[in-house]
Amino acid sequence: MKKIPMRMCVACRQMKPKRELLRVVRTEEGTASIDLTGKRNGRGAYICASVECLEKAVKSRALDRALEIPIDSDTLERLKTEIKNAEQTV
Repeated sequence: MKKIPMRMCVACRQMKPKRELLRVVRTEEGTASIDLTGKRNGRGAYICASVECLEKAVKSRALDRALEIPIDSDTLERLKTEIKNAEQTV
């Protein structure tokens, strides 16, 4: 039996299987984006695949601390759009 990798959502602090969570990655340019493959280079943080968890993570500054960069309103809107697109593809 293969072990399922578990990760914690930075917003709601729930442990879930890695495949159920979205990885937000800090790129070399210092911007945050959704990593659909889970394999991109850069510092990553996991959040549930919902806009509510994203907003909670930004409001509590948990995403800022995890990625070590400030999340501004432009980045937040872009991440929301990426999450909505990811929800449609899943």
